[in-house]
Amino acid sequence: MRAIVSVGGSVLAPDLDGERVEAYADSIEAIRAAGHDVGVVVGGGSIAREYIETARAIGANEMALDQLGIGVTRLNARLLIAALGETARQVPPEAYEVAAGALFDGDVPVMGGMIPGQTTDAVAAALAETVDAELLVFATSVDGVYSEDPSQSSTAEKFESLATDELVNIIGDIEMHAGSNAPVDLLAAKLIQRSGTRTVVLDGTDPAAVRRAIEDGSHEGTEVVP
Repeated sequence: MRAIVSVGGSVLAPDLDGERVEAYADSIEAIRAAGHDVGVVVGGGSIAREYIETARAIGANEMALDQLGIGVTRLNARLLIAALGETARQVPPEAYEVAAGALFDGDVPVMGGMIPGQTTDAVAAALAETVDAELLVFATSVDGVYSEDPSQSSTAEKFESLATDELVNIIGDIEMHAGSNAPVDLLAAKLIQRSGTRTVVLDGTDPAAVRRAIEDGSHEGTEVVP
């Protein structure tokens, strides 16, 4: 199987926890040892938000803030590259074609952000489409997709499976509320809808959950199907 894994920055390295980074590297190496090809996209997490909040307070514009966030995602990518060692391409690719070439050469590309205005959710969805991935896994801080933002509503219903069209509608509604948390962003949802890539959204605090989702299809998250 060819799989792309999107790992939230706070999921990969909460408080810059090296043990979590190493655990993710171990899971990725085990996935490759089982015969699967895998690429990874890493988010910025709480560290990126701290930089962005500080820069906003001193007057930086939104483009500058995006560039700060992208820089942090690439630092997080380098953390995972360091843990993977020779398994990974040693520099975070800054173009989809470069990441695809690394994947097809048998390496693990580890990407961060790409351009202002685009989250790493969207980068992962675009990379999955570029390489014709059979599975896209979002390892997030929530355990799936809900009918409403579960942090705002006690009646939010978790979905075991969704069609891509439904995902777009649900994410669009969640993002309409300021301060709400969506498991993936709207652009990523629309790219998944366009490509028809089978997608799983799961709780990534346990790196082994990603391995299980790829190796045998078992997970406790939400599956998004064409």
